[in-house]
Amino acid sequence: MPPLPTYTQQPWTETYSEIIDVRSPQEFSEDHIPGAINLPVLYDSERVEVGTTYKQINPFQARKLGAALVAKNLSEHITQHFANKEKKYHPLVYCWRGGQRSLSMALVLSQIGWRVTLLEGGYKTYRAYVRQQIEELPKKFTYKILCGFTGSGKTHILQKMRERGAQVLDLENLAQHRGSLLGEEWQDKLSPQPSQKYFESLLLQQLQSFNPTQPIWIESESMKVGKIYLPKSLWEKMKQACCIEIQLPINARVKFLLQKYSHFIEYPDILKVKLEKLKYRYGWEKIHQWYQLIDAEKWELFIKDILHSHYDPTYRKS
Repeated sequence: MPPLPTYTQQPWTETYSEIIDVRSPQEFSEDHIPGAINLPVLYDSERVEVGTTYKQINPFQARKLGAALVAKNLSEHITQHFANKEKKYHPLVYCWRGGQRSLSMALVLSQIGWRVTLLEGGYKTYRAYVRQQIEELPKKFTYKILCGFTGSGKTHILQKMRERGAQVLDLENLAQHRGSLLGEEWQDKLSPQPSQKYFESLLLQQLQSFNPTQPIWIESESMKVGKIYLPKSLWEKMKQACCIEIQLPINARVKFLLQKYSHFIEYPDILKVKLEKLKYRYGWEKIHQWYQLIDAEKWELFIKDILHSHYDPTYRKS
């Protein structure tokens, strides 16, 4: 007789062939265990349909509908995703709180003959672990901060340091934002930032890969990177850390920024929309001056002026 699924509350201490999140795509997109794949047993609209049936008709009809939808989706996953998995395949499966959604998949997979582990308490167990660790783990490291005006190449320097073996915590990469008004990441289009929860999941994963006996190098940041807040424990350690200041001539900074933010040259209308957010700070007259430089494609003059008027004063105050 095939073995029943087993349970764990500490999946991070074990190794699995695959981590499967069976929640809906919307739940998965907000946060999930890094490296997990999403194989929903109920998709977003189906989950709403079952919930509506539960409230408006009765629980029995909702369970019957849910079972039919889950069976349909499991069938698709078995014939597609699991079709070529070997006998030694051993997945970890979880849902929101370790209930019927994850158990439904785990039972089917175990009956086929695979060894399956369920995360007891589901995502809620994982999230509680992240919250506890994200407050404690940053305190165990020492940090060194690269400081300097915008355009001094701090991120580039840290990338080179990482290539040479240094422990580098790239907060801007994790947050998908360069930490300023114009700092959203660009990959053919503006990239959305992760949720606060998923940022914390990624941050914890990164910290757990570091050696506490070696320093961690970080670029100077405010407590907020775009819409993402740094954990208080990390922010407090960063404020106490040694700062190494990078200095670069203004013309070199302008040249660097022209390369780094070349997407705004291609899409000036997006740049103008972002600059409009500064109207209450500097007034429409200054905003229109920048617009005129953009329209005239006087990019070097524009960058020098926004550095002088906005970025450099902001850095000095920080």
